[in-house]
Amino acid sequence: MGIAKLRSSYHRNLCARILFVKAGIPNIADGSSKASVSIASEIISRLNYPLARKAPPGQTAGVLFEQLTRDFLKDSFDLLQHLRPGKWLFSVNQSIAQFEQYEHVANLQRMLQEKPELAAALGGDYLVTPDIIVGRYPVSDIEVNQVKTIVDRAKPICQFTPLLAANRPGPYLILHASISCKWTMRSDRAQNIRTEALNLIRNRKGHTPHIGAVTAEPLPTRLASLALGTGDLDCVYHFALPELKEAVKKSGGEDQLEMLLGMIDGRRLRDISDLPLDLAT
Repeated sequence: MGIAKLRSSYHRNLCARILFVKAGIPNIADGSSKASVSIASEIISRLNYPLARKAPPGQTAGVLFEQLTRDFLKDSFDLLQHLRPGKWLFSVNQSIAQFEQYEHVANLQRMLQEKPELAAALGGDYLVTPDIIVGRYPVSDIEVNQVKTIVDRAKPICQFTPLLAANRPGPYLILHASISCKWTMRSDRAQNIRTEALNLIRNRKGHTPHIGAVTAEPLPTRLASLALGTGDLDCVYHFALPELKEAVKKSGGEDQLEMLLGMIDGRRLRDISDLPLDLAT
């Protein structure tokens, strides 16, 4: 099974379990925006899968979106083992404190809780819990040396890299990617994602993980609140970008289409199918 089939299965599951239309308004649309409703309806028409019989209760839609996206990414990434070999963890809502680059953050957080005066001076919640994380397990010396001797423990070298399990008690996994999932883009969600991304960048010890966001938001002007600009997120990924593009061409208006094409051409917005390959870089 290739990524195209996995993508189709992903959409089928999203439609069956989350996507719902009530009184002509899809639950990814803003009912107060004619353009949002029109574009969302066109996306659903192009996906062409049976929809959920009732809307997911409460915050369930967001949780299901995270889980289904995680499953799609894991299954797609498994196809790329020849490009990115190793043992990987795909998980939802796991604290960054359990990863190599952020082990120290848990200690800092405990100190701030014990001493409120420090918290007032330093501010901020340092313990980020991403919607989806991708972690890499460290490898043994045997794995490294399976073809020929590359690491020799008799010599005082290669003693600090987190890739070698023998270098750390535990060991801690290496955070490879942090991915925010937002079913729609409303109010301050874009700012929350950016703040989380900046925390990951500023508070790390070691390399920066891939940082991205996945959304089903249909309105390009709202996507732009997150996609435009550089420095915090690697990229924003739409759950159905080709379908969105065709939907906007048909019913979104010139301004919405211009905004959408600008984000795509500017390499700030990609399809969900691009994300597994980007994670392999």
